[in-house]
Amino acid sequence: MSGIQEYKEKYEELSSKLLSLSSRPDSEEFKTTSKGLAKIGKLIALLEKREGKEKEFLELQDLILGETDSELIEMAEKEKKILETEMATLNELIDIEEHGKKETINAIIMELRAGAGGDEASLFAMELMRMYQRYAVKKKWSFTIIDEHQTDLGGIKEATVEIHGDNVYNELKSESGVHRVQRTPDTEKAGRIHTSTASVAILPVTETSNVTINQNDLEITFFRSSGPGGQNVNKVETAVRILHKPTGIVVSSQSERFQAKNKEKAMKVLEAKLQERKNEEEASELSSERKKQIGSQDRSEKIRTYNFPQDRITDHRINQNWHNIESIMEGNIEPVIEAFRNQQQ
Repeated sequence: MSGIQEYKEKYEELSSKLLSLSSRPDSEEFKTTSKGLAKIGKLIALLEKREGKEKEFLELQDLILGETDSELIEMAEKEKKILETEMATLNELIDIEEHGKKETINAIIMELRAGAGGDEASLFAMELMRMYQRYAVKKKWSFTIIDEHQTDLGGIKEATVEIHGDNVYNELKSESGVHRVQRTPDTEKAGRIHTSTASVAILPVTETSNVTINQNDLEITFFRSSGPGGQNVNKVETAVRILHKPTGIVVSSQSERFQAKNKEKAMKVLEAKLQERKNEEEASELSSERKKQIGSQDRSEKIRTYNFPQDRITDHRINQNWHNIESIMEGNIEPVIEAFRNQQQ
């Protein structure tokens, strides 16, 4: 969120520009500049109003700390609560003005990849996928595995999943990052604890994508599916792999019995990846202060540790622990998700 001074400087800049365009009031540039000026003027008014409320809030806090009269303290506490509500409303309005009205996103692409740790990492990636699948069942969301590369031991090297459900992106977006597991593998004869990792990426699927895909930029190949799907699945080349040549992004789908359906799903994944890439490029152009406010959401960041010997899950972003790890891995992850969301709010 930018400061008032930054917006005031921008307001002066646009005012000067609008003045220079005053001889062409019907031009698109004049109209765009005029709209931008009105928007920034509204933002400045909201920011100044919030600044006034914050000042009142601090004054009330000082009054409560120095006051001994219980009636005055009670009145001040009530006033504080009213101010808190007003500031929350102003924050929402400011956020909408700065970033646009938030869209409720009811579909996501989830990518899971085994990281460091060999077979144990692959098994952990599979367990994470099952955890999210069980959570999706509880939430009455649809959960479709689009693409999956399994190992001989029943783990996954990587998997792409599509999840549909009410406000699913807001629920699961905080799961992006590196998940670490500490436990003794079944194959470990000496009883040593191994540390392995798996990464999770959450990509929103929106109705209003800002990316344009040129068909000439795509290299589409078909292959025989290696996953479940009936007798024809390994005999006919129904699975689809798409290479986006300008970016080098490769996506594939093999969950459907027909080429056209798999192509449709693969294109959806590609669109989500390109949109994410565009969002990251735009974020990199923001000021360092805005980056701090928005957060990097870096997938390489270790977000959580699953310590089986100590029956403890730790979220490193909010420094909070939970026990009963087996239950959480069965899909009962609400306390973990809600704790992070509450901390962010």
